[in-house]
Amino acid sequence: MNSIVSRGPLFLLFLISTLLPARAAAQSQQREDEIVANLAGGRVLVQVAKDDVMIFAAIDQPMEANSVPPRVLQLDAGHIGIILGATEWQVPSNPESIRLDRNFQSVSGAANQHYQTFPDEAAPDLETIGVAFLETLRPLVAQLHHKIDVKPDDPIFEVIVLGFARNYGPEVWQLEYRIEQQQVATRGEYWQTRIQRPRFTQLYPPEGGKHAAHTLVEIRYPLEISAKNQNNEPPLIALIQGGDPAISKLRSSDQKFMKVVDALDKGQAQKAIAADSADFLRAALPLIADNHKFILGTMEEQRGFNWIVPPDESVEKTDDKTRPPSAPSLRKKPTP
Repeated sequence: MNSIVSRGPLFLLFLISTLLPARAAAQSQQREDEIVANLAGGRVLVQVAKDDVMIFAAIDQPMEANSVPPRVLQLDAGHIGIILGATEWQVPSNPESIRLDRNFQSVSGAANQHYQTFPDEAAPDLETIGVAFLETLRPLVAQLHHKIDVKPDDPIFEVIVLGFARNYGPEVWQLEYRIEQQQVATRGEYWQTRIQRPRFTQLYPPEGGKHAAHTLVEIRYPLEISAKNQNNEPPLIALIQGGDPAISKLRSSDQKFMKVVDALDKGQAQKAIAADSADFLRAALPLIADNHKFILGTMEEQRGFNWIVPPDESVEKTDDKTRPPSAPSLRKKPTP
C-alpha cells in the first residue's frame, strides 16, 4: 500500500475563506461575487469479507452548519465512489447548487486524448474517473480569487473508489485533489486558483498480498482535529484491538459477532462471513457515530451495490452498459 501523506488540519479555512464578509462586499460593488463550497466531513469504513463482498459505511460528521453529508454515486458498472470535502458548490448566478455526486459524467474507455495526461503507471479506468472529477472541479475552483489559507498537502476534495478490477478482485482507492494559488494583482488581493491532478493511493488490497493483514479500511475527512470539528474518535479497528468496553460487549452478545471481531483483530477480515460482517457493522456504527447519521451498504462484483442503511436521498445510478469486457481495470498501482 502506498503510504498516505500526513496532512495538517484544514480548520475549515477553505469554507471560511470562500465567504465574502458583508462589509467588504458593500465596500466593493465591482468585486465579483464569490463562489461558495459546502464541505462534507466524516468517516468512511470498508471491509472486504468472504467471497469478495465489500461492506462499506460512511458516518456524517458535519464541519459547519451548512455542511453536507458524505455522498455515494455510481461511477460505472463496476465502481462506486464516496465523496468528501468540497462536494457541493453554490454559484451566485445559479440558484441551483452544483453537486459533484449528480454532475458526474460516466466515462468508458480511454479513447479521448484528454484522458492521457496522467502517469503511464495509472490504469486508464482510474485515470478517466480522476479526470471526470477534475474537469468538473476546474471551472469551479477557477472562480476562487481570494487567498485560501490551506497547506499545500491539504486536499479540498476526495473520492474513495470501491470496485472490482477485472481478473484481480476488490480494490479501494483514495483520490485526493489539491489546489495551488498565485497572486496576480497586488491591489485587491486577486489570486488565481488552479486545481491539481489527483493523487492516487491504493488502500486495498494491502501490500504483501495474501500474507498481509486484511482488516478494516478507514478514512476520515479532515484527517486532523480542528477546533470546530472534534474528529478525534479512534478508528474502529483500534477500539477492537484496544478492548473498548462497548465493542467488547457487542462482541460477546452474539457468536457471529465474536467470529467477525476475531477475524478483524487477526487481520483476516476476508475470511469473515459477509452477512455477519454487515450485521456487526450495523450494530457497531451507532456506538461510534456519536448520534450522527450514517449509511451502510454492500458492493459485489456481479450484483453491484445494495443498501442496508440507505441515505436520506436516493443515489442516481449510472447507466453504463457500454463498457467493453476488455476495458482496462484498476489493477495497476499508480505512482503518486
